[in-house]
Amino acid sequence: MSLDLSGGFLLHDPTNGFGRNTSLPAMGPSRTGPVSGSNHRPPFTIVSKLTNWDAKASVRVKPRRILMDEESAGKVFFTPELVPVANHPMVRRLGPEAVRQQQVLHLYRYLDFTARLELEAINVVASRIALGKTGPGLPEVMRADAFKLVTDEAHHATFSDDMRRQVAEATGIDAVDSGIPRFLRRLRAIRRDLPPDQRRLAMSLFAVVSETLISGILAQVPKDDRVVTSVREMIADHAEDEGRHSAFFSQYFAYLWPRLGDKLRSELGPLLPEFIRAFLEPDLRAIRRSLAGLPLGPDEVETIMADCYPAEVVSAASREAATVTLHLFQHNGVMDDSRIADAFRAHGLHD
Repeated sequence: MSLDLSGGFLLHDPTNGFGRNTSLPAMGPSRTGPVSGSNHRPPFTIVSKLTNWDAKASVRVKPRRILMDEESAGKVFFTPELVPVANHPMVRRLGPEAVRQQQVLHLYRYLDFTARLELEAINVVASRIALGKTGPGLPEVMRADAFKLVTDEAHHATFSDDMRRQVAEATGIDAVDSGIPRFLRRLRAIRRDLPPDQRRLAMSLFAVVSETLISGILAQVPKDDRVVTSVREMIADHAEDEGRHSAFFSQYFAYLWPRLGDKLRSELGPLLPEFIRAFLEPDLRAIRRSLAGLPLGPDEVETIMADCYPAEVVSAASREAATVTLHLFQHNGVMDDSRIADAFRAHGLHD
């Protein structure tokens, strides 16, 4: 079974989830290395991860993706294997229009997820990095990259909204109001339980997690010729940019983590596996709401959900999708703290 894991696929409050300022120790403009309590990791040099941005970034070099009429040629709006409910026998027996509807609604959820993630989570963190508000001594090369990253993410939100509007006009299928996305609900709950002065740092760690995870959508849809061209190309544009963003946030984590100190690392580290699961696990409430538009009884809906999203499959898929992120954490000594390692084990993300 293939699952789309980036919220099946965040974030808004009046303070942007921030408490009072939490500054980091000062450091020089480009050279960094181990600090107190950092497990004596070797030094490294901060370098730009968005070099040649003007010649590579989708906002600079890629055209607007225009939806064409390709359904008559048999093309679909999403990779079928990434929409398990659309492949379930109880849905398929309702006919091709029911399958089509579920694929389109899945696309809408992905596009909305992307827009909200970029604007309400990632750009909240990236804009603070760009403006030098994450602490004194932040390397200038990292700040310059963050300005570009903010621009990229706003563009991703824009083209996601644009594609949603194009698909809605072409198909006549309206989006289902699914309420607050699951991972936004979870993220808010986690932040509410933190002291105000830790909320910014938690937000930065969430950004690291979400920007280094490998989405099945970004990896698979661009290569799937069954999917309409404009959707494939839009997601490919996004994937190319996100490869550079992953490198940026990996470097940012290597800079940030040792500067938190033993106490903060021990307190915030156990949140990392929670962020991974919150980001990757399917939004079951939203999927149920999408099925509500079909002539299915409550018991049938629950059978479909249980068949499509068994806990053991979701857990295994989450661990696979988190491989790069888990390696990043291992490399930076995150698992050296037994309390943090135990938290990863409890979430099925560490042996």
